[in-house]
This record gives sequence, C-alpha cells and structure tokens, in this order.
Amino acid sequence: MTLNVGGIDRILRIVVGLVLIGLTLTGNIGVWGWLGVVPLATGAIGWCPPYAIFGFNTCSMKK
Repeated sequence: MTLNVGGIDRILRIVVGLVLIGLTLTGNIGVWGWLGVVPLATGAIGWCPPYAIFGFNTCSMKK
C-alpha cells in the first residue's frame, strides 16, 4: 500500500474529520457527523481507497 494522500490534503482531512466528530460530540449535528472518522483515518494513514481506484495521487514526487 503506497501513500497517495499528500501533506496539505492530509492536514485538511484530519481537520475536517476532527471538526465533524467534535460537532457530533457537542450535539450540534446529528449522528452523520461520525462520518468524520473516514477523512480522519485516511488523513492519518495517508492512503485513500478511491484515490487508488481512480489513480489520483497528491503526494509529492520523490527523487
């Protein structure tokens, strides 16, 4: 499993995931906020299944 989620993409995914989970825990949004676990997990591990399927890669090229 090669990394396919780059730096800024990872940071944004983690922030969005944490915000959604936080809003759910405070009662501002319903249970749908638990979907924030998905971007949080993909940001944390640096690999996104849909990116792999469609051939996207936001990682910088290593020389």
